[in-house]
Amino acid sequence: MTMNRTKLTEHYRYVRGQSLALVAPLSAEDCCVQSMPDASPTKWHLGHTTWFFETFILEALEERFQPFDAAFRVLFNSYYKRIGEQHPRAQRGALTRPGLDHVLAYRANVDKRMLALLDSEVVADLDRLVELGLNHEQQHQELLITDIKHLLSLNPLHPAYAAKPAATNELTILPSWQDCAGGLVEIGYTGDGFCFDNETPRHSVFLRPYKLATALVTNAEFAAFIEAGGYTQAAYWLAEGWDWQRAQARSHPMYWQQGQSGWQEFRLNGMNDLDPTLPAVHLSYFEADAYARWAQARLPTEAEWEHAVATHAAQFAQLADEAWQWTSSSYAPYPGFRAQGGALGEYNGKFMVNQYVLRGGSAATPTGHTRLSYRNFFPAGACWQFSGIRLAQDC
Repeated sequence: MTMNRTKLTEHYRYVRGQSLALVAPLSAEDCCVQSMPDASPTKWHLGHTTWFFETFILEALEERFQPFDAAFRVLFNSYYKRIGEQHPRAQRGALTRPGLDHVLAYRANVDKRMLALLDSEVVADLDRLVELGLNHEQQHQELLITDIKHLLSLNPLHPAYAAKPAATNELTILPSWQDCAGGLVEIGYTGDGFCFDNETPRHSVFLRPYKLATALVTNAEFAAFIEAGGYTQAAYWLAEGWDWQRAQARSHPMYWQQGQSGWQEFRLNGMNDLDPTLPAVHLSYFEADAYARWAQARLPTEAEWEHAVATHAAQFAQLADEAWQWTSSSYAPYPGFRAQGGALGEYNGKFMVNQYVLRGGSAATPTGHTRLSYRNFFPAGACWQFSGIRLAQDC
């Protein structure tokens, strides 16, 4: 093997092992349940990420290919229409069969075959596809954490996923603003490493002078919004956002509740008294936009976020280790964007409608998975992800 292939093989072992490490604290029952239509069972994440390698790599490049289980082609297909039928997303929790042990056997089988392929002389598209598959798996590792957190939050026992809270910045960060000159700037991926197709092509954008907050909005700051009647005053809300929170009877962030001594928050280590210094997380775009309006600020565009971080990175805290940060930018193709051909062209391009871009990264994002040009995206009402607020203002 070449040195590059050796490193890729090591990375393959590491990423696939990390998925199993994330599952280790869970029971087989935990792994089977689907808590809402937007979430998926842990067992399905394990199967789908394995299906990706089997379907897009082994089927194309392995000699005498035979599927581990032909039924998995449908069961673990997420949304690839050109591959064939998919089991309905909202019914993934009904898949009590195959059992967790069988899904783990599927992973072991595909890993053995993938490692043999990586040790072979096969070159055509292999390295590129493996790198995409590993980045895809890392995306599902974050989804796995957010989905299991939602599941455990519904249990009245408030069970912990982890004995200790996720790593956070324990230093008190004083809020301030970074002035950004704007002008004609370039955004989008540049470099020789991996990126998703939606990060390209690099292109020019004109920005007016603006300011970007150097830290994320904290729990204490968001609590002040609640206490000021933020959820009861329509003036702060987009019309659709107002209807959204009225329909859900929403009056606080997703995992907050009132305890005897004040606000509490369900975290990965169970229920805790609300820490006022931590970033407010699990906020929808609607909530982030309403808070910004109340704070006499606004959400940044994704071009403002990327330009500010590219030019003033040392001035910002919590860029990619606490919460994804909502921007006011609709998820749309960059000028000149072209989706790749075949079924893998469905990976990103088909979702470029009715969603907003988030930038940065979160406490649940795998190490090394983020970069300056990374474009995460979710619908405006999504709040089960680790999503927070970084404010902007016009100069």
